[in-house]
Amino acid sequence: MKSMSHEHRVVDRVNFGLVVTSDRIYRGEAEDKITPMVKTLVISEGHKLVFTSLVPNDYEVIRSTVGKALEVSDAVIVTGGTGVSSKDLIVDVVDSFKGYDLPGFGELFRYLSWNDVGARAWLSRAKARIINDRIVFALPGSPSAVELALKRLILPVIRHLIWELRH
Repeated sequence: MKSMSHEHRVVDRVNFGLVVTSDRIYRGEAEDKITPMVKTLVISEGHKLVFTSLVPNDYEVIRSTVGKALEVSDAVIVTGGTGVSSKDLIVDVVDSFKGYDLPGFGELFRYLSWNDVGARAWLSRAKARIINDRIVFALPGSPSAVELALKRLILPVIRHLIWELRH
């Protein structure tokens, strides 16, 4: 039996979930630029954005919403709160779900972010965590950071990653 090459070990489509955490956007004090951008990028690659939610910076609300997103999505993106402030909660929320990390994602994200933000890149706790047969990406709340992660790291390999998680 011939083994399949990595290029052929892919799923046809990935269902994405998106949880945007931001007190300012939640209160209507700032515009949500992340959701339309993520939707455009995901759809342009033949995937679907099946879950979206905008939530305040509240641990229990974020955790509950991420749980709902995991029920219907193959990959969940959670934005906002990956820094070192006491208000930066999403990494702790993602870590509260039983699973394991893919350290290379955060390492590469910080490496690529160096060009945009310089030494501040290492202050980010951005990460990827496998939870059951799904993946969650914890990303900064900056639209440019989310775009960088999607274009350079997530979308190029997500079809293969989901295939690997399911086989």
